Amino acid sequence: MKRRAFLGLAGTALAASAFGGWTLVNNHSQPLLVSARDGSDGQHYAVGYHLDGSQAFATQVKERCHDVVPHPSLPMALFVGRRPSTESYLIDTRDGKLLQTLTSPADRHFYGHGAFHKDGDWLYATENDTSEPGRGVISVYRVQGSRLERDHELSTHGVGPHQLLWLPDGETLVVANGGIRTEAESRVDMNLDAMEPSLVLLRRDGSLISKEQLPERMNSVRHLAIASDGTIVSGQQYMGDMADKVPLLAIKRPGQPFEHFPLAEEQRQAMRQYTASVAINSELRLLAMTAPRGNRVFIWDLDSGAVRLDAPLPDCAGVGAVEQGFVVSSGQGRCRLYDCREEKIAMQPLQLPAGLWDNHLRIA
Repeated sequence: MKRRAFLGLAGTALAASAFGGWTLVNNHSQPLLVSARDGSDGQHYAVGYHLDGSQAFATQVKERCHDVVPHPSLPMALFVGRRPSTESYLIDTRDGKLLQTLTSPADRHFYGHGAFHKDGDWLYATENDTSEPGRGVISVYRVQGSRLERDHELSTHGVGPHQLLWLPDGETLVVANGGIRTEAESRVDMNLDAMEPSLVLLRRDGSLISKEQLPERMNSVRHLAIASDGTIVSGQQYMGDMADKVPLLAIKRPGQPFEHFPLAEEQRQAMRQYTASVAINSELRLLAMTAPRGNRVFIWDLDSGAVRLDAPLPDCAGVGAVEQGFVVSSGQGRCRLYDCREEKIAMQPLQLPAGLWDNHLRIA
């Protein structure tokens, strides 16, 4: 696969305050877009750019990263290693200083995603137990100043966990278990004949609230977005035959079961059995998703399911919500802003470096 956009929007503008020795100041009025990106030299970087195109930082890192996890109140973000990486990088988002190289424990590797708790004291990261390949675990790290210290781990109650996010209550974890078993230091899928994808809700202590599955066994639950009302959306990657007619977007509305989101057949075919990032703009009640194999970006009305946008974008992947709508990055072309405030969605190219963006994005 080509490099795909990976953008994590690092928290909102930081007001002047103090926390654990940190002084929180952001003098730049533009939102900060943080992502993993490759350079023209072929090296891997953790980068931050303001949406006006000005660079905040570009820090070279050893291993390719996947998602970015901004701290809720401190000017730092964890760039999480791409499966099966054993390294992740804690970066100061003001100047790009490498604060810590986080190394996974023995018999573990990162799955590319994590989430800070709302109080900022804890980080939760999905990992693979390589001594029992595919067994999903969540390593829980305590924030100690500008470092992360591993404290304990939880079970994801599933196989091959990928993204995890918090429900709006800040106490319930949502975990996308991809259902695919992989060995240590490998991206080879080992159990396609017996996949177990699931959407799991957990309490902070790891106790299981619910575990739900889609009808198609080979429909790997991968990426998540959560609205302010608790609506959960997941994007799937189908591991079966290209000719199978399988919807790749699913939704769980509050109090309702996990089920397919309505898709037109034309859109389903355009996705080519693969989705990358999903994002929800809660204020506009819109859902966006990228399909890099099909070179398409989609936007729907979250409540009605009506299609608002179906547009070409080569090797698109990272998508994040902003006030106007969504920012989308590309592994080949320019990053774009989709202004969704009017009935007709307007597209504007952003003055950011073109291409080589990895798989996800966030905004501050």
